[in-house]
Order: sequence, then structure tokens, then C-alpha cells
Amino acid sequence: MDLKRLPARFFCTASGREPVLEWLRELPQEDGRLIGEDIKDVEFAWPLGLPLVRPLGRGLWEVRSSPTQGKIARVIFCITRDEMVLLHGFIKKTQKTPTQDIDLALKRMKGDEG
Repeated sequence: MDLKRLPARFFCTASGREPVLEWLRELPQEDGRLIGEDIKDVEFAWPLGLPLVRPLGRGLWEVRSSPTQGKIARVIFCITRDEMVLLHGFIKKTQKTPTQDIDLALKRMKGDEG
């Protein structure tokens, strides 16, 4: 029995790439594991708010992770057909989520490549 309230799936490009999965695999193993745990927490405990999840507007949400060495990671997702679709992941370097990261997630949400 699957107790996930909001199962996650990776956004997939027309060419078959899964950019968030690729990004997670490029991270140090411990960082990828911690971010994966945060995504899993959202899957099982949805709906959630701060500190783990924050709405970004326009149908986008972010999973807020704090991997090792003081880094700040974000995975932007949307909800489609009762699934969380992981659109974009990045290490945050500024206080505000950069516009280009939100724009990329929006583009992917609309089904464009990116």
C-alpha cells in the first residue's frame, strides 16, 4: 500500500532527459540524499508549509533543503494530476530565488524544453 499523498516524478524533456535527477546525481552523495529525504517528506506529508515548502506563485512551489556545508538547495515543483512534478533543482546563492530559475521551471511546467 502506497501512503504517499503526493507522489513525485521527475520532469522529462522530449528527448528523455530528467534534469532534476541529473542534477541530484551530480551533487555530493550526502547532499543528494538529504534533498531526496526532503522530497520524500513532502510526498508523505502533503500539504506542507514552511519551513520545508513555500509557494512561489503561478502554480510553482519549492522544496527548501539545507544540505551540507551551509549550502541552500531548492527543488521547484508543480502539481499535476495529484503528482508533484520536479521541474528544476539548484543550489541557491542569493536571498531571493533568481528569476531565471523560476522562468526555467515555468517553461518546463508549460511543456517547453528547458
